[in-house]
Amino acid sequence: MKLDIYQVDAFSQSVFGGNPAAVCPLTEWLSDEQLQNIAAENNLSETAYFMPRDGFYELRWFTPEVEVDLCGHATLAAAWVLIHQLPDAPEVLRFATRSGELRVTRNGNELALDFPAKQPQPCAPPDGMLSALGIEQADVFSTDDYIVLLEDEAQVAALKPDFARLKGLPKRGIAVTAKSARFDFVSRWFGPNVGVNEDPVTGSAHTSLAPFWAERLGKSQLTAEQGGTRRGQLRCELKGDRVIISGHAVLYLQGTIYL
Repeated sequence: MKLDIYQVDAFSQSVFGGNPAAVCPLTEWLSDEQLQNIAAENNLSETAYFMPRDGFYELRWFTPEVEVDLCGHATLAAAWVLIHQLPDAPEVLRFATRSGELRVTRNGNELALDFPAKQPQPCAPPDGMLSALGIEQADVFSTDDYIVLLEDEAQVAALKPDFARLKGLPKRGIAVTAKSARFDFVSRWFGPNVGVNEDPVTGSAHTSLAPFWAERLGKSQLTAEQGGTRRGQLRCELKGDRVIISGHAVLYLQGTIYL
């Protein structure tokens, strides 16, 4: 069996930026074991698989270790492949996922993801989390991830977490964020629980980060940058209970998987 595979750098206008995702178009679903093995072999933070079905595209995402409920950058990458590599892609792409229906719309040279918004709530940090991040004290909030608020974006850039100590916390991951001089906010995201120590750009985390910062800054349209060594840029717009997350994507490679 031969499968097409694309690697797309999402939330970037040039290769070697943003967050790389593998994308595999399918005509029928492989076994979960095969899907997971391909993702592990790719060894990227996410591999996305999609298959057409009755006006939708069924879409699933896998890290090298687990299937996840929501992934922004791999959704952006999958939409880019549909629009640029496959014939007759619709103007609005509708994806059926474990997180419900997700839509991606072309907006000039950008792609806009329409995701459900999530409002973080204050919480006590789990024992050892802040020290594992190298932080003495910070306000912490709870959503799908822990959100750790720092006073200075330089603190975010300087973080060197102990990933072994972060693994096993009772959330998907940890987003550390601060107000920025060049953007509205910056962040980094750590997810050893799902086999991704640091994700360069995590679209799904911005379903919480955008409402979090919209409330603090008093604005519904926000610019953001995420990452440590490798970084990507996003635009977020809060619309009621939805977040529109926009960004660019660029193709890095195209090839064939042999099974």
